[in-house]
Amino acid sequence: MQMTEKEDVKMMESNNTGMSPGELHRQLMDQYGRYVYTIIYNKLRSCGTKEDIEECFSDVFADMFTAADREGAAAAGKLAGTIAKRRAIDYYRRLSIRNSRSADISSEELEGIRSGVSVEEISETNDLRRIILGLIESLGEPDSTIIIQKYYYDRKSADIAETLSMSAAAVRLRSSRALKKLKSLLAEKGIAG
Repeated sequence: MQMTEKEDVKMMESNNTGMSPGELHRQLMDQYGRYVYTIIYNKLRSCGTKEDIEECFSDVFADMFTAADREGAAAAGKLAGTIAKRRAIDYYRRLSIRNSRSADISSEELEGIRSGVSVEEISETNDLRRIILGLIESLGEPDSTIIIQKYYYDRKSADIAETLSMSAAAVRLRSSRALKKLKSLLAEKGIAG
């Protein structure tokens, strides 16, 4: 039985729900999962991997479950955005420090050097990646998220649509339009699409 958002909030505000802690935790996850994931994804997409984002997501809900057990589900729900933002910022700082401490040349690039690939080729590839990511970011939201999710993380339109609260058809349409715009931006920079 699917409840409306008002019914969810009303149920969570009343402490006489008769629900087990596990059921309340599932209710929190169902109601705030997409919202929390979007906050985390938008903060960590530039410096973290999919695993980093998922780990942060898990930590946010662990904090929310603790708050729900201590103060009630309604209080935890009200804190969802704050907890997600603070955890994502902590992860961002940690990942940025880790990334800045790592060598400028990744292990993949070192393997390329050993295999005879020139440093110039690696440098050009990295510059091209930076330019393309900058152009993707210039597309704005939700187009940049759609392109990154679809082509960098190889996610399906239906999955992206669920994350962005859109229909799969809308995601495909926006993706098509964003690709055309990206190709013209690349052409302006003198890069063949």
